[in-house]
Amino acid sequence: MNKILKICSLSILVLTAFSCNQKKTIEKKTSESEKKPNIIYILADDLGYGDLSSYGQEKFNTPNIDKLVTQGLMFTQHYAGNTVCAPSRSALLTGMHTGHTPIRGNREVQPEGQHPIPDSTYTMAEALKKGGYVTGAFGKWGLGYPGSEGDPIKQGFDVFYGYNCQRLGHNYYPYHLWSNKDSIVLKGNEGNGRGQYAPELIQNKALEFLEKNKDTTFFLYVPTIIPHAELAAPENLIDKYRGKYLPEKEFKGTDDGPQYRLGKYESQKESHAAFVAMIEVMDNQVGEIMDKVKELGLEDNTIVVFTSDNGPHTEGGADPKYFNSNGQLRGVKRDLYEGGIRVPMTIRWPNKIKPGTKTDLISAFWDVFPTFSEIAGIEAPENIDGISFLPTLLDKPEEQKQHDYLYWEFHERGGRQAIRKGNWKAVKYNVKKKPNATMQLFDLSTDIGETNNIADKHPEIVEEMKQLFKEARTPSNVFKFNQVSF
Repeated sequence: MNKILKICSLSILVLTAFSCNQKKTIEKKTSESEKKPNIIYILADDLGYGDLSSYGQEKFNTPNIDKLVTQGLMFTQHYAGNTVCAPSRSALLTGMHTGHTPIRGNREVQPEGQHPIPDSTYTMAEALKKGGYVTGAFGKWGLGYPGSEGDPIKQGFDVFYGYNCQRLGHNYYPYHLWSNKDSIVLKGNEGNGRGQYAPELIQNKALEFLEKNKDTTFFLYVPTIIPHAELAAPENLIDKYRGKYLPEKEFKGTDDGPQYRLGKYESQKESHAAFVAMIEVMDNQVGEIMDKVKELGLEDNTIVVFTSDNGPHTEGGADPKYFNSNGQLRGVKRDLYEGGIRVPMTIRWPNKIKPGTKTDLISAFWDVFPTFSEIAGIEAPENIDGISFLPTLLDKPEEQKQHDYLYWEFHERGGRQAIRKGNWKAVKYNVKKKPNATMQLFDLSTDIGETNNIADKHPEIVEEMKQLFKEARTPSNVFKFNQVSF
């Protein structure tokens, strides 16, 4: 009898242990399946729609970024927040277009930084941090001078390393970078020194962030400075392309004096080779981030986004015409034609997004905030302009909401405004000087290059666009367009 009781007791213990282990396994699997995905958002600086081989570039290759495209979803009608840096980033982080977002233009602060985004602004980084994400930004900021209310560590980021000031971000061998509140002097760049290439320093800090937070849930924002403004890359990479992009274009810049490395571009005798070398640096860094994600076992639960903040630039020796950097699109940076605002974007999310897929969904930077909020299971603010494109990511087009229209305004060069509604695109230039400037109207479904102004043929659409221009914006005490009438 005692023997039977022992056997029964032993059996019960084994079953109990098995049941507990099974329960723990189920709980572990459930926990893993419910864990919020990590988010990596890589933002190139002034990369044109045609500057990736996956988007039509034929003079050089971008294999690591192209790999992201083949593994994820390619957007063909995605738009930047603006046609220049600061307002584009403001639209991204606030979920509001430039008729509503606080920073609507590039406004400098001396000696370093830009006009700050207000403390009252609720940013995407603050929302994700509130939702349990560790947040880090590595690259170029441009939304508030050091110590201001717009400083990145006061706008939702736990960690920041890079350029606070986008003007100083013109130079690739700067005298200092910022690490949170600390200015880090780069002794290797003293005088005319070129000992510390900023993109490499910033990349190392981004990879360290991944290592440190591999066991948490994180939002990694990587606003690289490449390929903006000054054309500079490590000499071994420039040498790799030397003589391959003839005729070369020489740029004579500022190589000494009081303004040296304070925003003025250094000279570059081989602008074409330097530009391609910079693109390789950026592409390699995307590959390094992906390799690190895989090495840390985070690949299956990490969303990776790659895009650009606006169209290609023409400063510092850059030659978008030579490289066909805007593809079929008209215009470059500072234009509100498609070439200034339509940008490449690809998103990789294993087991959620079908690899090698493409979408023509009309979307913009202000849609990223509500999309990430929905993915993270947190509420997005009600007063934003963005629409979540999560249904498109999950291949549920029947659930995807659409924009009534998209709006942009640009405060330089006499003032410019644009609206896209469906396939109609309305553009107004010199609106500060000529409030009643003639509106241009294009049908993007048949005229992607915006070469045929058909405003005179569609007076009813012109009237509708005039009304939308009135409704699209609220007044700003800093970025004033209030004198404009229609």
